[in-house]
Amino acid sequence: MSAETTTIFAATGRRKTATARVRITPGTGKFIANNRDFDVYFGHENFVKAAYAPLLTVEKKDEIDIVVNVRGGGCAGQAGAVAHGVARALEKMDAELRSPLKKAGHLKRDPRQKERKKAGQPGARKRFQFSKR
Repeated sequence: MSAETTTIFAATGRRKTATARVRITPGTGKFIANNRDFDVYFGHENFVKAAYAPLLTVEKKDEIDIVVNVRGGGCAGQAGAVAHGVARALEKMDAELRSPLKKAGHLKRDPRQKERKKAGQPGARKRFQFSKR
């Protein structure tokens, strides 16, 4: 452990069934997800852009180091969860960032979930084929 103490701001982000535990510290712009480089972990550039969105909104991409532990869901859900967690952590770090983050919609938890399958049907909304005769 080094003698200098750095402040860590932690937050949790969620989307669908994915949960991201985010820790941000002032630094040089390193982004690690599940012990892997962020671009390697998500693979597709759209997911990377989605997770970086709150940082680009407040223009702090190269000033903050981020370590994320993300579980559950798929790539899109995990990217959304990371973005939500990063936005919440940024708000904890600097309360003045709340207004631009909120205006851009980064602090809102996306409530959409998969609808459950109902009994007597093959899916959530689909019905079995109706036969008149």
